[in-house]
Amino acid sequence: MTEWGVGVSALSLDIDYYELLEVERTADEKTLKTAYRRLAMECHPDRNPGCEKSEAKFKAISEAYDVLKDPQKRAAYDRFGKAAFENGGMGGRGGAQGFSDFSDIFESFFGDAFGGGRQRGPVRGADLRYDMEITLDDAFHGKSTEVKIDVAEHCGDCSGTGAQPGTGTRRCNLCGGHGKVRAQQGFFVVERTCPTCHGRGEIIESPCRKCGGDGRVEARKTVQVTIPPGVDDGTRVRVAGKGEAGPNGAAAGDLYIFLHVARHKVFERDGTTLFCRAPISFTTAALGGEIEIPGLDGKRHVINIPEGIQSGKQLRQRGAGMPVLQGRGHGDLVVQIDVETPTRLTKEQREILCQFRETETGEECPQSQGFFGRIKEFWDDLTD
Repeated sequence: MTEWGVGVSALSLDIDYYELLEVERTADEKTLKTAYRRLAMECHPDRNPGCEKSEAKFKAISEAYDVLKDPQKRAAYDRFGKAAFENGGMGGRGGAQGFSDFSDIFESFFGDAFGGGRQRGPVRGADLRYDMEITLDDAFHGKSTEVKIDVAEHCGDCSGTGAQPGTGTRRCNLCGGHGKVRAQQGFFVVERTCPTCHGRGEIIESPCRKCGGDGRVEARKTVQVTIPPGVDDGTRVRVAGKGEAGPNGAAAGDLYIFLHVARHKVFERDGTTLFCRAPISFTTAALGGEIEIPGLDGKRHVINIPEGIQSGKQLRQRGAGMPVLQGRGHGDLVVQIDVETPTRLTKEQREILCQFRETETGEECPQSQGFFGRIKEFWDDLTD
């Protein structure tokens, strides 16, 4: 535990950043963020008005977190300590020592030529993902809804600049205000974004008390989302500019809504085709008839049952399926017929069926007649 007493401003220059945040050197990003928030809440100037010691501690932990939360700056600090950010160099060593490995040099040298270099200037905010469950009816008709998300948005006190109102910035010592640093590796001179100022060329002198110099604060936001007709399970809807706000006033990322369609009581779906199973009586199967299927479009679709239809037969209703996403027209409705054998007959019904059986000749059911005919031939061959 770091002791904060007399001469805290001088101590902050020498105390290890990890010690300031009270974490191990192997701490991950989440641990660093949790530790910083806890300490910032304890020593925030608004909670300790007029206390110079708390204000100095707040500035020191903000400085430490600003370095350790950035992978490039953290790597430089782990290697050279605070000297990495002083006197415009990496700890007074040769410029090439400022790069952690050859991959950095390769990317810095060839990045501009092949489009793979690191982004210059303020970094855009992170994209966010939100998983939403909708009904099949919602997927058919589309819908407008609201979602509530926890997101980092631009700080209202400093308008996203990260600087305390009324204060300014100073030129970055590492890059001299250019936003880029150079190093020589053999015959090559390579260039990359400054790890201290992230390409801005300037450093905030007095960080905002509310956001700690990041320019962002956590907030709960309500976002309007429009789901278009025809979406499917796994469809991704992009809401531009509703992701995490970028640091120091940079543009926000996007919000991506991942849709999950709930199971329907009647219909199953395959692309734009709707599928359902319709049980019918054996008399309707034998004599033919009509059945009605209520569609997701609000219409009642009449399905004509031909005489002698067999169980498992599929009937197609054109244009009664799902709408085409961002297109025109609809898919089809496919109805599979399942012939149901009666299990609860009245005495009169049983007598009628017995009379019908006595009149059967085999011609009524050609498939059955053909099957038992083949069985008879097989048995005769065995007994000959």
